[in-house]
Amino acid sequence: MSDSLERLYRAVIAAKDLDPAVSRTARLFQRGPAKMAKKLAEEAIEVVIDAVNGNSNAVVRESADLFYNLMVLWAEAGVRPEDVWREMARREHLLGIAEKMPKSAMKMPKASPSRIGRPTIVTLQGRRVRKRH
Repeated sequence: MSDSLERLYRAVIAAKDLDPAVSRTARLFQRGPAKMAKKLAEEAIEVVIDAVNGNSNAVVRESADLFYNLMVLWAEAGVRPEDVWREMARREHLLGIAEKMPKSAMKMPKASPSRIGRPTIVTLQGRRVRKRH
């Protein structure tokens, strides 16, 4: 699976500087990270709606769009697929491959060296901004 995503990532990077009049990817780069994030969110919502409606064929199609838009946003942010795979391997080592990292420090495994030097995460909840460490 990661080979396909890495090929997609390389194709996105290659299309970054093409003519925006003929390349959707170049157009997204021209419009900037806010537009990229909006497109990614739209695709994620479409995947969710199709999954809830039980339309697996649409979930497949929309998931492909979701991956494409994720690769575009990664490229804009300077994130490479191998960066994400490395983080997934780190998490697998701590919790197992099928678990998501907890958001709360209290839920983290004790004496986890991965917490050292971790940046503060700012989240929006309602209209208040809350910082998590």
